[in-house]
Amino acid sequence: MWYFVNELFFKSSLLPISKLKVFLLRLFGAKIGKGVVIKQNVNIKYPWMLSIDDHCWIGEAVWIDNLANVTIESNVCLSQGAFLLCGNHDYTSKSFDLIVKPIVLKQGAWIGAKSIVGPGVTVFEHAILSVGSTTSSDLEAYVIYRGNPAQKVKHRVIQS
Repeated sequence: MWYFVNELFFKSSLLPISKLKVFLLRLFGAKIGKGVVIKQNVNIKYPWMLSIDDHCWIGEAVWIDNLANVTIESNVCLSQGAFLLCGNHDYTSKSFDLIVKPIVLKQGAWIGAKSIVGPGVTVFEHAILSVGSTTSSDLEAYVIYRGNPAQKVKHRVIQS
């Protein structure tokens, strides 16, 4: 049933009503806080393995491939085309076994447009993964990362 709901209401650009999407995600077991905005063309694999806290932004064409739990804390931004990827394959195994690991995005993190967060990654508080970057390892709090693989660029200073 979720497959059809995802195709009709999330992956489509015909229904831009975020509150309806939040309602549907909750209906399918997601934990969603208040003030969450979900834009068009978003793809979510399994809502029952998704938790999004308050005041988060899920931009256009974001793909949450949550074969494991994805936890998104408050005030997180997933920019256009960001990809959260919880699964990979064991290339050392003859049977190419699937390996799944959770992703955690801590408060205030920002995943830039067209960036990829790999399995098992924690993006700590207020870290930024810049546009088009890829990470398969944890990102430190208050640090800006760029590249593939993502490297530290500088510390993030938030003005009051």
